[in-house]
Amino acid sequence: MKNERVALVSGASRGIGRAIAIDLARRGHQVAVGFHRREEEAHTVVEEIQKAGGTAFAVQLEVTDPVNCQNVAESIKQRCGSLDILVNNAGIVDEAPALAMSDTAWAQVLNVCLTGSFNLARACAKFMVLGRWGRIINLSSVVANRGGRGQANYAAAKAGIEGLTRALAIELAPRGILVNAVAPGVIETDMSRAVLEQHRERILSHILLKRAGQPEEVAGLVGFLTTEEAAYITAQVFHVDGGFGLNT
Repeated sequence: MKNERVALVSGASRGIGRAIAIDLARRGHQVAVGFHRREEEAHTVVEEIQKAGGTAFAVQLEVTDPVNCQNVAESIKQRCGSLDILVNNAGIVDEAPALAMSDTAWAQVLNVCLTGSFNLARACAKFMVLGRWGRIINLSSVVANRGGRGQANYAAAKAGIEGLTRALAIELAPRGILVNAVAPGVIETDMSRAVLEQHRERILSHILLKRAGQPEEVAGLVGFLTTEEAAYITAQVFHVDGGFGLNT
């Protein structure tokens, strides 16, 4: 069924977000392709979706600004008639040893990854409540429970996202809104490519499947969580990591 639901994906101009936007459009949803600075790349994603017969449009987001998040949510509702699905994918990394990490690096990563997810969830859930149906999927990471060298800020933010996911699921379940998180492992994206090129052998030695994942493999699970087949799943964190860290 075409245009079954209306979805907003943050950080959708490339990588995992791009794959999620394309997957949701393929499932028949209208997709708002959220971007911060990469406007041209976001419009390329929109064009790809449209060429495949889907419906999409680009929206500029500043997830750290709660007023902007509210305005974007309202504009999508006015344009499409509803806002049913939110995928909180926007995030940044700024790595440094904890003892040398700047206050700015700590605050910016927490602000974008964690506070930004809360800002968008709060803004979008208001419209989901009106329809008594909604899906919020937050992107976490394997570092949320395993940590990562030089990633105190990122690990803390992602662990916070998992706590936020459970708290929102409890509050929103009576309104028909399901909230889950997906925690990718090592995925081939622009963000990870440089590290993979330098340390591929060492990194892959920690993964049971001996390869990095593809953005589409994360997107498939996110897409499933928006379906009616997933209607009895909430407050969960799903790992898409190829068995990361389980090698002995």
